[in-house]
Parts: sequence; structure tokens; C-alpha cells
Amino acid sequence: MKTSHYKDADMTHPLATLVDLLGLETLEENLFRGRSQDLGLPQLFGGQVLGQALSAATRTVDATRRAHSLHGYFLRPGDAKRPVVYQVDRVRDGGSFTTRRVSAIQNGKTIFFCSASFQGQEPGFSHQREMPDIASPQALIEDGAEVQRFDGHPIEFLHLPDTITDMPRKQLWFRLAGELPEDGSLHRYLLAYSSDFNLLTTSLVSHDTFFGDPRLQIASLDHALWFHDDVTINDWLLYDMESPWAGGARGFARGSVYDRTGRLVASVAQEGLTRLRD
Repeated sequence: MKTSHYKDADMTHPLATLVDLLGLETLEENLFRGRSQDLGLPQLFGGQVLGQALSAATRTVDATRRAHSLHGYFLRPGDAKRPVVYQVDRVRDGGSFTTRRVSAIQNGKTIFFCSASFQGQEPGFSHQREMPDIASPQALIEDGAEVQRFDGHPIEFLHLPDTITDMPRKQLWFRLAGELPEDGSLHRYLLAYSSDFNLLTTSLVSHDTFFGDPRLQIASLDHALWFHDDVTINDWLLYDMESPWAGGARGFARGSVYDRTGRLVASVAQEGLTRLRD
């Protein structure tokens, strides 16, 4: 049985198609299958596996608990023309936290695995890093900034100029254009999916190399994501990314995700292969 967040909807809409991609088919208890989407990359897009793995884990957790962190490793390149099977291990159901381990499998081999942690709502100390003082999406568009979008895909970007001060930095606004139900879990899946765009390429900013360079071999090795608050993924979010280190044919980058009111809703970190061949 396949679970979809869009019922009786026009599945030709790009966002509806993406949501349907995260509506996994239940094969057996703790076992799910997801379709794949070919974005024209050399391998399966890592964000798809992140979003589907979180979706699989969430389906085994009490609805009163929300994902607050995910830590994963990409082990093998995935095939965008084949489905992915997700096996969930119910590691722990504690008094305050729930932990799940998820393995993503293609052709009988694990291509990705992650651990995800869930917690119910609870009061506590509160502080956050302030959002950078940059132009709003509306101001950028009014000043003539171009909204960039992949053909047939719902994600939209408003890029600000890359900078190099104490470290390479990328800043952009992004959103998934279209209507979505008010389902907090779904918005988290879609944020996990979107968080893989642009992050690793931040480590290339100071090296005069760009994604798409035929000499460049680039791939995500791991990915960590912390959800700090509820997020509305179809409204503009600021992705503030920096790369404090690169070396050994690897790049490291971290990012902060803010909503338009200035709330820090998520933090991200990733290391990846950034090999330049002659």
C-alpha cells in the first residue's frame, strides 16, 4: 500500500510529483519501497535518499514525536532508474526519545544508511544565532534578481553573490513552489531533500571550480541535519552556507536554514568528495 499526501490531486504538478516520490509503498512491517527520480546527475540525487529514509523512519514512530536529527552516510552511488528499498530498525523507544536506523538498498546492497532521532514537544532553554542581515526575497526580485528553477522541478532559488572573507560562503533563498498540506512531517522530509542542494559546492567557491566542471568528481559522503523548529518548505527559506575546511580531495561545509521571520529552523553539515582530475 502506498501512502500519498496528495489525494485526488493533479500529479503532473512538479511539487505533487515530488511529494508522491516520498509517499513510500509499504512492503512489510519496517520495510518500504520508494520510486526514484532522474535529475540528470551521474548518480541518484542524495537528497531523494535523505527524504525517503526520513519518511520511512517516521512511519514507524508515534505521531506525537517529531524528527529532530538525522545522521547518514552515502556508501555507494544509487541508480536513478531503479527503486530503493528502505529497511527500518527500531533501535529504541524511550521515555523521551525514539531512535531509528534506516538502510537504503538497491540490487541487494546498502547504498546509504542513517540514524534518526525523534522527540515530543518539551519546554527548555532557548537561544539561536541571528539571521544574517540580507535582502528579502521580495526586495531581490523587485531589484531584478532571477528566480532560478530546474525544468520540471518545484525547487526555486534566489542566489546572492558568493563571498570569501574568513572562509568561502554561499547564501541563497529557496522554496518548493506550490501548495502543500499542513503536515509537519512532510515538510521535514522535503527540507531533508532540499538540504543536499548547493551545500557541498560551497567548498569550491575559493578554488575557481564549479559544479559541472568536467574535471571535477563530486559526491556526498555523509550528511547531518538537525531540525530545530517547524518549517514551512513552500515559503522562502534562507540557506546560509560556509566551508571552513577542504583537503585530501574532500570538502566540508555547514549551513544554517532560517525562515523569513528570522527563526533558525535547521542546521546542516556535510563532507563530500571533491576530486579534481587532470
